[in-house]
Amino acid sequence: MKHSMMKRGFLALALAMVLVLTFSLSAQAAAKEGEDYMVLAKPIPNMDKTVIKVFSYDCPFCYKYDKSVTPEVVKIIQKDGIKYTVWHLKTKGKYGPQASELFAALITKDEKAKVGLFDDKSSFKKAKMAYYNAYHDKKERWGDGKDPAAFMKTGLDAAGISDAEFQKLLKEPATQARLKQWEGAREIAGIQGVPAFVVKGKYLIYTKSIKSINGMAATIKELMAK
Repeated sequence: MKHSMMKRGFLALALAMVLVLTFSLSAQAAAKEGEDYMVLAKPIPNMDKTVIKVFSYDCPFCYKYDKSVTPEVVKIIQKDGIKYTVWHLKTKGKYGPQASELFAALITKDEKAKVGLFDDKSSFKKAKMAYYNAYHDKKERWGDGKDPAAFMKTGLDAAGISDAEFQKLLKEPATQARLKQWEGAREIAGIQGVPAFVVKGKYLIYTKSIKSINGMAATIKELMAK
């Protein structure tokens, strides 16, 4: 009898310790304003269930995230019905404006084909990775702003479309609306640079606080629930 009571007492104590440890770890993992994220002074409307990534083709960290981090994070958060979109920063890089126009047009093309941003069939992804590879790995500079035709050729060839098709896509209302929306990228990028991740149109994640793929996904989910 005494042995049974001791055993039950030990089990109760062990369970209590586990609960305390679990609560402690949970508390530590909670995102903190000012450390893990900040609240934007000007919220972005109509982004309630969406994560925005502000990026630039000439940003090395954007490239690193797109190679191994962002696609994995998106796989996790999409299970909770969270959407992911991108805004290209046209004010960074010699060919920022040209890149924005091409990327916006290619996303319109992908949306028509119902192809996701990380799908291997994505025209946007093909062009984006071609620019990343050319600029960061091969150190291509396309005349440092003096040869926009060469810059555009890299993206068009990767996406497998002609300039005529691009011009047609560029004129579409969806593309023009996207480019207008992307004008807001400069203000967001001005806070901590790029890449910049905005959750729910309200919360900017401090990239310095991102330690792992699962941790980033957890922060996004937590902020989305606010």
